Amino acid sequence: MFPERLETERLSLVRFGHDTVDLHELYRVLSADEMDRVAQFLPWEPHTTLQETYEFVERIERRWDSHGRATYAIRPREGEPREGEFAGNAILKFDWRRRTAKPGAWLRKPFWGRGYADEQTAALLEIAFDELDLELVAITHNVDNENARRSIERIVDRFGGQRDGLLRNWTPYRGEIADVYRYTITAEQYREATA
Repeated sequence: MFPERLETERLSLVRFGHDTVDLHELYRVLSADEMDRVAQFLPWEPHTTLQETYEFVERIERRWDSHGRATYAIRPREGEPREGEFAGNAILKFDWRRRTAKPGAWLRKPFWGRGYADEQTAALLEIAFDELDLELVAITHNVDNENARRSIERIVDRFGGQRDGLLRNWTPYRGEIADVYRYTITAEQYREATA
């Protein structure tokens, strides 16, 4: 149902799973000290065992197979700094009843500040609107996550969307429930922006 691979100008996004991500490499990444900062605004914490990483990949594969979520491993393409290295993941969650998708991503710290978040989000929007014919993409970020805010606002401006407002007590983050800002892009706005 979802494309197994996406290529952007600088990134390769490949279906995230046991066949495409080395479990030991992934565990080293997800348990590294750098993940404390990366996972600060994610609903999970850095991993402490290889079994935890294995179960993480299993959940991702089950969600793909059930059509609830498409998750991709992000790797810089040839010619990019650190080409081929695992940089993070991109996620597209689905609410089929509402014909809505919600993109998300995280990148390892060495890959911050390169515009990769914007590039992979644009690729996910293309899947949502051009391939799956959904009606709305909703993007949220923790009110304290300034990096996400800047990236999301660039994407929303580029594709004609808007900030809908503040959702209080919305998303669990490390034992607390955080407020988030929500932005949306409709299929009509996307098509006008990409015409």
